Amino acid sequence: MEVRVLFFGILRELAGSSRDTLTVSDSALLGDVLAHYEKRIPKLKDLLPSIAMSLNREYAGPEARLHPDDEIALLPPVSGGAGKASIVRDRIRTQQVVEGIQQPADGAVVIFDGIVRNNTRGRRTRYLDYQAYEEMALDEMNGLAERAMVEFRIRDVAIVHRLGRLEIGETSVLIVVASAHRGPAFEACRWIIDTLKQRVPIWKKEYFDDGAVWADGEPFPAEVPRAEGSHSGRSASK
Repeated sequence: MEVRVLFFGILRELAGSSRDTLTVSDSALLGDVLAHYEKRIPKLKDLLPSIAMSLNREYAGPEARLHPDDEIALLPPVSGGAGKASIVRDRIRTQQVVEGIQQPADGAVVIFDGIVRNNTRGRRTRYLDYQAYEEMALDEMNGLAERAMVEFRIRDVAIVHRLGRLEIGETSVLIVVASAHRGPAFEACRWIIDTLKQRVPIWKKEYFDDGAVWADGEPFPAEVPRAEGSHSGRSASK
């Protein structure tokens, strides 16, 4: 049977492509796919402690059984929006988003506006480029919004993330939280951005005068299965 494999961020560069079609045995597991690409891409082994995997747009462990036409993604640590989240490629209009969410019953609207700065670790930044596994990123962001509304008892939230080339001073991610009281609004906003940076499959490449690098991602949360040491070692391809 055949499965589709997607690569993102630095993994896309190592693989030399953003996607691949792989023929696997009828009893193949997700870990077998990883073992296949370990052999094909030697540098992958060094990244295994920080790589996660998804199966049909949900995080999955190597023991997950595969089926025909499954969509698999190998995911480096994320850099970090219908529904309450969106992904855009044009400039994010903060005031427009705020006006779209604010209601007369709200006593507080808390805004996190993530802006491209002109330096990183002492190097002058020229611009950034953001890439994403878009369908999964939207699912994850909408999940964060819904969870925040329940756990922090806020009235509403909007999450907008931009992709593509961003210049200095432009907004990369916007979170707007509306609530009757400021305390839950502040707490929810902080939790959303911190969790987004760990879970949502969006990656950032930084361009400097002397070159470009993929930004170091934050480690995936403990509940997200990792690639290292968890596959069977069998060959995935028939």
